[in-house]
Amino acid sequence: MKKIPVGEAVGSVLCHDITQILPGEFKGRKFKKGHIIQEEDIPVLLSLGKDHIYVWENQPGMIHENDAALFLKDIAMGEGLTYGEIKEGKIGFNAAFDGILKVDAQRLLKLNMVGEISFATLMNNTPVKKGQNVAGTRVIPLVIDEKKLKTAREVLDGHKIISVLPLKPRKAGIVTTGNEVYYHRIEDKFGPIIRKKMEDYHCEVLGQTFVPDDKEKIQEAIRGWLKQGAEMVFCTGGMSVDPDDLTPSAIIGIGGEIVTYGTPVLPGAMFLLSYYKDENGREIPVMGLPGCVMHAKTTVFDLVLPRILAGEHITMEDIAAFGHGGLCMQCETCRYPVCHFGKGGF
Repeated sequence: MKKIPVGEAVGSVLCHDITQILPGEFKGRKFKKGHIIQEEDIPVLLSLGKDHIYVWENQPGMIHENDAALFLKDIAMGEGLTYGEIKEGKIGFNAAFDGILKVDAQRLLKLNMVGEISFATLMNNTPVKKGQNVAGTRVIPLVIDEKKLKTAREVLDGHKIISVLPLKPRKAGIVTTGNEVYYHRIEDKFGPIIRKKMEDYHCEVLGQTFVPDDKEKIQEAIRGWLKQGAEMVFCTGGMSVDPDDLTPSAIIGIGGEIVTYGTPVLPGAMFLLSYYKDENGREIPVMGLPGCVMHAKTTVFDLVLPRILAGEHITMEDIAAFGHGGLCMQCETCRYPVCHFGKGGF
């Protein structure tokens, strides 16, 4: 770029965006790249601290910040995203639909280690809404050596580092155990909470079965929902390690694949996840929900449910990774998912 005094700039073409900052009022682009400087622009530019401006002088091997941002978009952006207009050399990425943000954190780290490249995202596995800003990228200088961009491409090696997985609504059945509820000694609190959470994801609850503390009856109720086409089954009550709490052994006894009984998440340590394979080979999640789901605003259930709806097969490694960030602060006003909870994994 060629540097010229602002007083001599009338008629020149601006080769980069110029930002204006008015504390408490405005921060953004005042002049856009490609703007032809007018006489009335001179005092404004001076007020922005621009005694000189820069006009483009093409140099082989140097890439303008806007072109570099588009390059980074092309090598990094995966499915489920849209992008906006380049402003001040920066391009933002938005969710194309409600879903789960997936970030390849290891490759993101390597990309930012290249130097003169900035690529910022929300945390991996964050539930996001359609249109929500989830990431942004730019290069630091106004022009960057194309060798840096070549290195960036080599670092990613054809892998897209950000994407959004869509959520697919499912049908669910609820099995509630416990003599105290079955014999109407106390009112069930689980059902309404689970229904509300499922409604938030546009899922259908087929119904709720109440059974006493009887292992065979619990298993019969689970199989009943599976036969009725439930695509996931939630079991509530009887999830502690007390000898008379039979839900975990009942779930294990129906022959599913047990992923975990217990998680490094608080609240939610006594959570059980298993997969039951039906005659068509479909894996149907059968979960044992801990008592905290009744009284805590956000629990391990809120971490696992959207990922299952996004089509992920949750593994023991996924569960173990919850430990980093798995302690809920139990804030007076819950802002989840705009917090650390459940997002410290890899």
